[in-house]
Amino acid sequence: MANRAVFLDRDGTINKDIGFVYKKEDYERLPGVIEGLRILTKLGFKLVVITSQGGVARGFYKEEDVHGFHDAIIKDLEEHGINISAFYFCPHHPTEGIGTYKVVCECRKPKTGMMDKAAKELDINKKKSYMIGDRDIDIKMGKSAGCTTIFVKTGTNKKLEGVTAGYEAEDLQDAANWIKQKEEKA
Repeated sequence: MANRAVFLDRDGTINKDIGFVYKKEDYERLPGVIEGLRILTKLGFKLVVITSQGGVARGFYKEEDVHGFHDAIIKDLEEHGINISAFYFCPHHPTEGIGTYKVVCECRKPKTGMMDKAAKELDINKKKSYMIGDRDIDIKMGKSAGCTTIFVKTGTNKKLEGVTAGYEAEDLQDAANWIKQKEEKA
């Protein structure tokens, strides 16, 4: 039996999005994240972070910096009893990348490559899973993968353009409460 997961965008969903966030000292957890992730954990979901990191492609920072930033998130969340099953990131950009990072790939959002890889590696049923993010591309990716989608208004975008999510939440806690209600009715 495949696992259910909540796929989470990173910047603007878990941490404050200040544009090309990669320094550990710039990590600032958003309100409602701990409460929301606790609810999702209690519901038995795997928590999987999916993030495009075009700053690597542009040469603003290195893949090691992304891993270091993820380590800061892991440390913070583990202090609150929350475990992220995995982090997946796309370091590419189709037009502004440098060297081998300038590529049209299958992992850059809204393509589903990162979700597909996570589903294979973690035995996840995407149709029984959710995608939570703060941008149109997060919702488009989630829909393409067959997930129920939730838009959170905690990032720089306060409304969706050209796509509709299954639910629009004020923050991650609101999103988790909606999932809980939906799951209890199923």
